[in-house]
Amino acid sequence: MICLIFCGYEILSESVTIMNAVSSSFQIWINNVVPSLFPFFVLSELLINYGFIELIGELFKPIFERLFKINGNAAFVFIMSLISGFPSNAKYAKELYLDKKLDYNEASKILMFSHFSNPLFILGTISITFLNNKTLGLIVMFSHYFSNIIIGLIFRNYYPSKITKDKFSLKKAISAMHNKRINNKCRFGNIISNSLSKTINTLLLILGVITTFLIITTIIDNNFKLSLLNKTLLSGFLEMTQGLKHVSLLNVSSNYKAILICFIISFGGLSVHTQILSIISDTKIKYKPFLLARIIHAIISSFICFIILKTNLF
Repeated sequence: MICLIFCGYEILSESVTIMNAVSSSFQIWINNVVPSLFPFFVLSELLINYGFIELIGELFKPIFERLFKINGNAAFVFIMSLISGFPSNAKYAKELYLDKKLDYNEASKILMFSHFSNPLFILGTISITFLNNKTLGLIVMFSHYFSNIIIGLIFRNYYPSKITKDKFSLKKAISAMHNKRINNKCRFGNIISNSLSKTINTLLLILGVITTFLIITTIIDNNFKLSLLNKTLLSGFLEMTQGLKHVSLLNVSSNYKAILICFIISFGGLSVHTQILSIISDTKIKYKPFLLARIIHAIISSFICFIILKTNLF
């Protein structure tokens, strides 16, 4: 209660600063979140309704079952998250769980190693704006993505799915997709309207979380005189984008900035964690395994980045 009263006082007494923070959150949402997530959220709903999960599940079943010991349908979450970035993995995992394509243990498991930052954000914003070095951006992306695969291998025995040992069959995959499309009774117009409604609700939820954490970060900045390094670490822990901005201002080499950026995007920040929690809150999908995976992910990705930069592998 004291914290809430204090926050209310800060919002009233520092209204201009708070309004700037809210405006900044809208800019992040409009410029980064909506362009990267909106088309993929809508597309994913269409793909789910027209049998793409069945196609992907059959095609990638041998790989995902043997490599990660998980239902082949989880490949849809992995691939779509790789393209669109977090927190879309939570949305896709939830959709497959509600559609009974994955059980709650499988959904919890794929959530652990499908935490991908949007590739356009890494190659654009991080590479050019924050690091001013495209090569470093590629190293960050490789370290961040490859460590996700390592996470999947580390936790392959976490609630392993039943292995079918089916051989790869393109004909069977196409047939499964065709049967899903034939059996789908929903009209295209209904699918589109439902897709848009779900997408807008999810995006507004993300906006609310980003705004809340930016306000918290602003209040902390106003009341505590932290060094730039401490401010960077705190901002990165609370809200990823603000943390990355502060990293770019640090008086250290670009290599160290890249390592720190790897750590921040792999953990995601409490803002992203809150978004994930909000999306899966009405399901049995577990959050704690995701949190553990993010801590390990942050350590592994930053270590891989360090090794690559130290040995000049790129």
